[in-house]
This record gives sequence, structure tokens and C-alpha cells, in this order.
Amino acid sequence: MPKRPSVQTTAAPLIPESPTYDKLRKAAAGCQACPLWRTGTQTVFGEPEGQPRPGPRVMLVGEQPGDQEDRAGRPFVGPSGRLLDEALEAAGIDRAQVYVTNTVKHFKWTGQGPRRIHAKPTTSEIRACLPWLEAEIRVFRPDVLVCLGATAAQALLGKAFRVTQSRGQPMASEWARVVVATVHPSSILRAPDPRAKEAALEAFVDDLRQVARIIHGLSEGEGAHAPMS
Repeated sequence: MPKRPSVQTTAAPLIPESPTYDKLRKAAAGCQACPLWRTGTQTVFGEPEGQPRPGPRVMLVGEQPGDQEDRAGRPFVGPSGRLLDEALEAAGIDRAQVYVTNTVKHFKWTGQGPRRIHAKPTTSEIRACLPWLEAEIRVFRPDVLVCLGATAAQALLGKAFRVTQSRGQPMASEWARVVVATVHPSSILRAPDPRAKEAALEAFVDDLRQVARIIHGLSEGEGAHAPMS
């Protein structure tokens, strides 16, 4: 049997047959599909918040883990995650319905003194990691998929997609019954002043309220997808 190369160019060969969440998470822990495994502390895979409740299932997809996520091994536990939780609550979305993940599973950063500063993943890094996200979607089977920021939106909806032009608008997609794109919470944290931050947060919550209305409509419609196994 030929020796397996230490670095893959895509994660596709690593996706297990008949994948389940546990199988995917275990396989992703050893992923070396792009060079980011050398700089990230660990793979940060998606996760649900406790046991999913009956009703439509919602998946939120961001860009990549940040510094705190990389250290903890969990998505959206840093400042962006705390802001996201607050916005979900304000929009009336039950966090127990939500699965959170990222397009890229390793933290890409540059050094600035003792700090590790976020660096945008390249097209090749996104392409290498995309099979994990596609497998998560197949296993979780979201009724509503929310792309947080341009990286997630363009990875799933095409390079020509512009969040600024289509944010908050429900779209049909192969990935879920309904897809909605909005900004990433980190963009709100980067607002230049308190007034701008307040306006950006309100617009973000408005987008999530649209998601909440979609969830409510699906709840009263023909039913939701079966839970992931």
C-alpha cells in the first residue's frame, strides 16, 4: 500500500463512508488538507448546543475559528460568539436549534507581538476545507442555513455573491430549504465608534429576525428535516 502523504490538497479523501457527526469530528481532528494545520492549535469542528429540540434546524456558518476558539477547540466562544448569542436571543431564535460551524476549521493568523491576529484564508485553503462543511450540511440537514460573512457565503453560493447586496434575503439553495446571508459578528466588533457599532448590531439582529420569521413559517408548514444522527 502506498504511503499516505502527510499533506493532502483537499479533505475529500478524509470524509468517512456513511458519515455521522461523531465520525466527521474524529476524522477532522487529524486533517492536514492545507498548511493551516501547522499553525492552528487544533481542528475546530462545528457543534450543536446541547440536544436539538423539535422544529426546524438552523445552521450558522462563519469563516474560521478565532484565537479563543483555536485554544478552546470550540466554535464561536470568543467575542464574536458572545455577540452572536446576544443577537440570536434578541431576534428570538432558540440557541438549542442552532448548529454553529466555520468554512475553514483551523485558525489562520499572523503574529503581532504576543498577539495572534486573524488572517483571511486563501481560496485554496477554503477549497481544501470545504468537504468538511459539505459533509456537516449533509449530516445535520439544516432547514435554514445562515452564512455569516462573505467567506461562507461565497464558498456555498459562488464567488459572485455579495453579502452587501443580498443580506437578509431568503434564497433557495441546494444546501437547505432556505439560505440567508448576513455579516459576520466580527465586523460589528470592528465598527469605528459606538454609534456605528449600535447601528451595525441592529441591522444584524434585523437579519436574524428575518431568519426567525422563516423558522416560524417552517414550524407551521409541512415540518422540518429529521435530526442528524
